[in-house]
Amino acid sequence: MTKHYILFTEKTLPQPDVASLVWAAHTANAAANLGYSSVLVYPYQKSKFLKPIDIIRPFRPRNPEKTLIDFYNIQEKLLVAPLPLPWPVARFNSKWTSASTLICKYYFPVHIRPHTKIVHTRDWNFTKASVRHNIPVIYEHHHYDNKLFEPEIVHSPFFQVAITLSDTVQENMIKQGMPQEKIIKLHSGLNHLFLIRKPEEAEEWRQKMLGESRQRLVVYSGGLYTFKGVDLLINVAKEMPQIQFVLAGGTESQVQAYQQLCRDKQINNVKLLGYIPQAQLASLLQSADVLAHPHCSGKAATFTSPLKFFDYMASGTPIAATEIPPLKEFKSANIVAGWCEPDNPIRFAQCLQKVLEKFSRRVEGYSENIEVARQFSCENRLTKIMNYIEKSMRPPLLT
Repeated sequence: MTKHYILFTEKTLPQPDVASLVWAAHTANAAANLGYSSVLVYPYQKSKFLKPIDIIRPFRPRNPEKTLIDFYNIQEKLLVAPLPLPWPVARFNSKWTSASTLICKYYFPVHIRPHTKIVHTRDWNFTKASVRHNIPVIYEHHHYDNKLFEPEIVHSPFFQVAITLSDTVQENMIKQGMPQEKIIKLHSGLNHLFLIRKPEEAEEWRQKMLGESRQRLVVYSGGLYTFKGVDLLINVAKEMPQIQFVLAGGTESQVQAYQQLCRDKQINNVKLLGYIPQAQLASLLQSADVLAHPHCSGKAATFTSPLKFFDYMASGTPIAATEIPPLKEFKSANIVAGWCEPDNPIRFAQCLQKVLEKFSRRVEGYSENIEVARQFSCENRLTKIMNYIEKSMRPPLLT
């Protein structure tokens, strides 16, 4: 019987603008590309009554549907196992109707554990269930919270490694009981499909976005939040009416709110596209003259992942970025980018203008950026993680 590498996320897939789901899909996909039998496991809400097969065999790894493949730009080597949630599970906020309770106390020990070699997750309840059933765990913890880590879990030999993205979160985890010798810091990984050049699709984006009145295109990709610098970027766009600004990402309500803000401020050079499937995002990034990374300072800037920055570099497009802690190491790298202090729309506008003047757009992209991005693929990241796992606990390679 095949023993799988299981990546579990507590959120239903797919969902637009949920960064943790992008991480989950890309990480599980990377495991499959490396030759492991990789299964992406997640809950999904069924109708009021389950089919008999859902009760007898709720864990049924299968090939992902095309919708999921396009949404996260994954490949067909990856298997998925949606776990059916019967009514009223996940419909009401109580312990007895919690999806976590059903999955960790019933689905995992009875149906998932017999097929599992190792678990990789950001869900603490699933981590505890795995350790208590003697399944090795790779646990990821990317943000601050007040969680206290139970000693019997984190000191277990089956709790193999904890991974975080920043020094500050790592320090916080140690204070809350995580053994220092079990933590490593690694940047999030890049989906290697972003490295593929798509010149025809990029040109189609330019034709669609620029029209006849403007010749230069600035693209932002990411969540539509103030702390990510979206409000700052819109203020910059008002001062640079000759440039077309395109923002990809955000929920429908966020897009509508920012469209109204642009109307109120009489800004007509900003287009908000909403969520763009990962399969289409790479060509949009390649279509730009400059990619904007206007992240503001503050608490979020101390632990945010440079995942979007890796996508930007993989496109080979020049970048205008603010100097926040997670990006400082890349300021000294040999990449085509301009830098400025955060929270200052005047400085960011100047930075954008300098990058536009200094670096012309290249259809083939700037190789300096592409080569640096290549080092941060999800496959390279997972290979590093597996080096921290005892050999007897690593999943077997199929190829």
